[in-house]
Amino acid sequence: MAEKAVEICHLSYTYPDGTIALKDVCLDVWEGETLGLIGSNGAGKSTLLLHLNGILMGSSPVKIGGIPVTAEHLPLIRSRVGMIFQEPDHQLFMPTVGDDVSFGPANMGMSAQKVEDAVQKALTKVDALSLRQKSSHHLSVGEKKRISLATVLSMDPHIIVLDEPSSSLDPKHRQGLIELLHSLGLTKIIASHDLALIAETCDRVAVMAEGEICCVGKTNDILFDDLLLKKHDLLWSIPNRKVKNHE
Repeated sequence: MAEKAVEICHLSYTYPDGTIALKDVCLDVWEGETLGLIGSNGAGKSTLLLHLNGILMGSSPVKIGGIPVTAEHLPLIRSRVGMIFQEPDHQLFMPTVGDDVSFGPANMGMSAQKVEDAVQKALTKVDALSLRQKSSHHLSVGEKKRISLATVLSMDPHIIVLDEPSSSLDPKHRQGLIELLHSLGLTKIIASHDLALIAETCDRVAVMAEGEICCVGKTNDILFDDLLLKKHDLLWSIPNRKVKNHE
């Protein structure tokens, strides 16, 4: 039986300005599973993701592989949980693409050869090896998204957390992302408005609204529930889908 990769139990979080972002969130993610996280803007998706590697810490510790996300465990947690931010400029800060992708492995204490192998492998996976010598800040937004993914893959994490990974990708690289996600045999959590991508990649889906988890279920059960999607302003997010009638 699969183990729990992520355990979230009664998690609440309020920003310093008083905005209540999460309300008593409970959610488990199983090892090897791909979980989609959907909801309208302001639902709390990004805030929840930021708790998974300790960027934010709320009312109760999240557990990663049974280890609580607390200050003393952050180095271990962050070696296991790779976070890909919605805004790639928050992730890229070195002079070149190669420097950005090698930063994580080098700081994990890998040998120079292992760092090189990790960088080559990660850039190849995201179809960006030709960009290695370029400045990350001179790339298009779509290219930056792919490099951000490479910075995480180079560290060989147990869990990958992706916030709007397909935004700004052209059709070729969006399809490449979907194929890459299918090829990665690890736990993945994907927050996205791209419900077609969620449909193609996720085993289960959790719906968020106003800081709460409204429901969790198998992908098809959630994405073809028209009443549920309409309630959360998500109904027309999957083009040309067949409508399921409720009788």
